[in-house]
Formats: sequence, structure tokens, C-alpha cells
Amino acid sequence: MPSGMPRIGADALMRLPMRRVVDLRSPSEFAEDHVPGAVNVPLFDDVQRALVGTLYSQDSPEAAFAEGREIVRAKIRDMVLEIARLTQWSPNADDIEARAAEMTAGGYEHMSAALMSAAIEPAGAAPVVMHCWRGGLRSRSVIALVRSLGLEQATMLEGGYKGYRAWVNRELGSATYPRVIVLRGLTGVGKTLVLRAIERLQPGAVLDLEGLAGHRSSLLGMVGLQPCSQKLFESRICARIARGFGPVLFVEGESRKVGDAIVPNVLWQAMANGVDVQLEATVERRVDVLCEDYLADAASRAELRARLPFVDERLTRAADAPSLVSMLDAGRERELVALLLERYYDPLYRHSQSGQVYAARFDATDPERTARALLDWAEKLAFETKETRWPPEKRSIPWSRAEAPGAFS
Repeated sequence: MPSGMPRIGADALMRLPMRRVVDLRSPSEFAEDHVPGAVNVPLFDDVQRALVGTLYSQDSPEAAFAEGREIVRAKIRDMVLEIARLTQWSPNADDIEARAAEMTAGGYEHMSAALMSAAIEPAGAAPVVMHCWRGGLRSRSVIALVRSLGLEQATMLEGGYKGYRAWVNRELGSATYPRVIVLRGLTGVGKTLVLRAIERLQPGAVLDLEGLAGHRSSLLGMVGLQPCSQKLFESRICARIARGFGPVLFVEGESRKVGDAIVPNVLWQAMANGVDVQLEATVERRVDVLCEDYLADAASRAELRARLPFVDERLTRAADAPSLVSMLDAGRERELVALLLERYYDPLYRHSQSGQVYAARFDATDPERTARALLDWAEKLAFETKETRWPPEKRSIPWSRAEAPGAFS
């Protein structure tokens, strides 16, 4: 058994320019949330983890250890070689099973006492950080094994995943944001396209909540995307915060929920105190954007088809009107999208934005051009408000298309 075991806290880990993190938890634990950039090399799969956990709680730690030892013995070689592949490390493969058997030969009490009492050392340079749920026997045993086989950079994440989650909660609660400009507009106007163009022109100026949530924040917003859990959404926001922002931050106007993910309170307050800008485009342009977004490939088309009945139930139409699915199957995509905008999305959006005032309005037909105009406008706005309270007084500015600085030009 090793006399010492390096460790690193979540705060220090997330400040590393290059992170190498091996998550030893089960696949379902990893899927719910994980350190950004981590790779899952599970010690137990979901069924095995449940079995060992049941034995631990209903029988004894020794019974759980014995079962876990048998499971691990069958897979430890492949597991260590996978860690070696990920870290460009070359262990002596012939030693893996023998070393694991030696470490576990004394049983649960012996191994637990040796690993849990091991002296703690500071993390070295370029650590390979490994963790389980709470920095317990799962992670310590794997770290001890690979260190004994020569991977001296193997390091424990202090507190395991629970320690990382505590850091996420602290970060979200204490985060500070620059001046926020909120892009609003009807469905399909191209807010996400404009945000992407802004980020290309001025990296660090955008927080793309829909991209982080894997959801477009509407009834059909998951089509073609992979919605994430609340915890993973928060992890992604923290990772974005860690990258830093510019003097002005552009976000898309959202409800408090992006799909099933809830915008953290401090960020939500920053958005509520931001300056609202409206993006506009013709119905034809909006139909173009949505067709490209939702019907980009056969898989997205099939997913959309499966979900259209849920929307159909919410529409008030003539009894003999064709179903949305039949319109899609008949190749009437543009007519279908225009109908959804007219009968569902636009009324819903206008109701949600009732009483909303905007500092400016921009034509979003050309995302690149709109992004440049927004950046120029934001720079002027930031200069004018430099010595005053932010945000400036929220009021409707009756600019015409020709008068708005950079807008609709």
C-alpha cells in the first residue's frame, strides 16, 4: 500500500489550463453530471454498482467488498489499460492482476484502513485526477493501484464528485457577470445564429444557454439535440464562467427554464437587469431558419414527426384540417412551419413578452451583419453608461429603422 496519496481540490482543478480527469463512477452517474472534460472509466457498471450497494447496506461491508473484488478482478486489466491509453502511460500489463490481488488480499477492513489513513500529499505537476462519488474506497483503491504500477501523477479529487458539486454551488452563488444584453425575438428569427456570429467576432462575449442545455427552450426544442440534466447544465455554466467574459455579455432571452434546466438565480437576476434588444425577420426568413434547424437530417425529421402530435393537440383548427404529421409526410414542410408560427409559437411568444420594452431593434436576416451592428451598438452603449448606473433606465426608444444606430442598416 502507498504511504502517501496526492490530492487536489475542485477549485484548483478547475483552474488548471489542461485537465485530465478520470471519473470512476458508474455510467448513469457520469451521464447525469461530471467534471467538464472528464472521461468515464467505471469501476462498476450500473447493475454492479447497485448490487454492491445493496450488499453493503443490507448485508455487510465485507460482503460488498467480496462481491466487488470478484467483479473488479475480471475487468481490472482492461480498466487499467484504458487509463493508460488515455494518459499516454505504459504500465507493465503482466503485473496488473497480481498487484490488484495483492492489494485486496487482506479484505475490506485491512484495505480500507490502509487507504483511508494514507498520508495526503500535494498534487504534483500535470496531475491525472481520479474520483468516485465522495473520495472513498473506489477511487483510492484505483489510484493506489495505478501509482504502484508507475502512474505517479495519479491524484485524488478531494471530496470526490460531492466535493466538485459543492464547488459548483459556491461558484454559481457568487458569480459576477458583466453588463448583459438580452437578445429577444420571435421563434425562428435567428437569435442563436446571431449569438454564434458575435462569438466568432468577439470570443468571450456570449453565453449560449440553449447550447449548454441542449434544448431550444420550446415544446419541440429537443429535436436533434441532447438535453442535459440540471446538474450538468450547471457544470457547463461554471466551465463557461471559468473561461471569462468580455466587458459586455450577450445572452438569448429565455424563460427561467431552458427545457427542463433552470437558469441559476444569480445569472437569472443578471439577465433580468440587462438591456433588452429585439431581433426581427420576415416570416419567410424565419421559416428558412427553422427548416434548416429542425429538418437538417433524417434523424431530426423522424424525431420531429414523433413529437408533432403533442403540438397538434394544442392547436385550434377546423375538424377537417390535415394533421401536422400528414403535412410533414406530404412534403409540405414550409407550410407546416408557417402554420406552427402563426397558430402556436407567435401567439405564445407575444403573450409572454407583453409589456416588454426594447432599447433597440435589429434586422436579423444576415447574422454576421447583425452581429457587427450589435457589437458596435453595445460599445457605444457601454461608453455612454460608463459613469452611470447599469443597466440604464429601461424605456422604449422609438427609433425608426433608419435612426437606430447600426440597426436595420
